[in-house]
Amino acid sequence: MKKILFLCTGNSCRSQMAEGWCNKLYPGFITAYSAGTNPGSVDPRAVKVMAEAGVDISGHRSKHALEFKDITFDLVITVCDKARESCPVWFGKAQKLHKSFEDPPLLAKGAKTEEEALSHYRRVRDEIKEFILKLPETLDKGESK
Repeated sequence: MKKILFLCTGNSCRSQMAEGWCNKLYPGFITAYSAGTNPGSVDPRAVKVMAEAGVDISGHRSKHALEFKDITFDLVITVCDKARESCPVWFGKAQKLHKSFEDPPLLAKGAKTEEEALSHYRRVRDEIKEFILKLPETLDKGESK
């Protein structure tokens, strides 16, 4: 079983979505975790749009990256630029990958309606899913290095 950590700044939205997608799409193959360099709380809109796609992250909580310092990961993926800049160095021999996604809460700030705000979350949710669907290929490449 491969272990992957998705790392973001707040561990409130993008990394939570990535963890949810990964665990939904690859049970028995990948165990995904998410954490933040400065965690806050899980974004209710992220929970809502993931539920619309059939992925329940309502039981997730925001976690600090230090909670995982004793776990050996196969892959650590930063999903925002700020997290990449402050990514903890103690992830050892884990393969590291950066894939930045736009920040739905930031995009939604100028929304005039809740539906408009949710459209930003849905777009990023779908972009994250497309990225997650390619993860097995990324893991296979990492093993052949």
